[in-house]
Amino acid sequence: MPVTIHPTAIVNDAARLGEHVRIGPFCTVGPDAVLGDRVTLHSHVVIEGHTTLGADSKVYPFAVLGCPPQHTRFAGEASTLEIGHDCVIREHVTMHPGTAIDSMRTIVGNHGLFLVASHVAHDCVVGDHAIFANNASLGGHARIGHHVMMGGFATVQQWCRVGDHAMIASQTAVDSDVIPFGVAVGNRACLTGINVIGLGRRGFSEESITTLRSLYRALFRGDGVFSERLESARAAFAGNDEAAQIFEFLESAGRNGVCQAAQRHGA
Repeated sequence: MPVTIHPTAIVNDAARLGEHVRIGPFCTVGPDAVLGDRVTLHSHVVIEGHTTLGADSKVYPFAVLGCPPQHTRFAGEASTLEIGHDCVIREHVTMHPGTAIDSMRTIVGNHGLFLVASHVAHDCVVGDHAIFANNASLGGHARIGHHVMMGGFATVQQWCRVGDHAMIASQTAVDSDVIPFGVAVGNRACLTGINVIGLGRRGFSEESITTLRSLYRALFRGDGVFSERLESARAAFAGNDEAAQIFEFLESAGRNGVCQAAQRHGA
């Protein structure tokens, strides 16, 4: 089926283009790029390196995908950037491939919305249905779950994780792992409760949200040290699927520890 390439675009003959791809004025597509069916590059888009862009994705002017990562130890290895289908990548967004010090892959899921000047660094993994507001940015090796909302100018430090359905508020600096379903606010980030509004919009029941709020209070507002509260919560919330997801996340906490609650807020 026909592919539309504007006369001013530079598309390497070795690039693999799906059906009904549209490449607008002044775009550059390198030899190792793979564009899925019905991908649209609006204009002035640069796609370099071993970059795959899934079907029905749309990329807006001055976005740069797949150029070398910003890492002093990158030595030109053939690492990849893999972007899912139905993504919207707005102006001046940058995404970089992986490096040999990690998995050699940067992975971005399906149905993502990446607003102006947001950034996905090397070796990151971003889940499905992520929303990055303007200038939201990930350091290298970050792990972002499904249905995560990153507010404007929010940042996530290298090697940190953000769990499914979490919200990172505008201008928040995350330097430790944020639990699934949580809301993190501030510089440095602190938990302020459960993402009640986001969960309601995604169809979570009132009962599930109430349970998550109770679990949050038990883990982050109770008496005693955190390990004691965690042990008690495991018993109290045994058999609950959302609670099990949080417990699993806590079990695999990385080098940066777990984001704790702000002292001045409730759930």
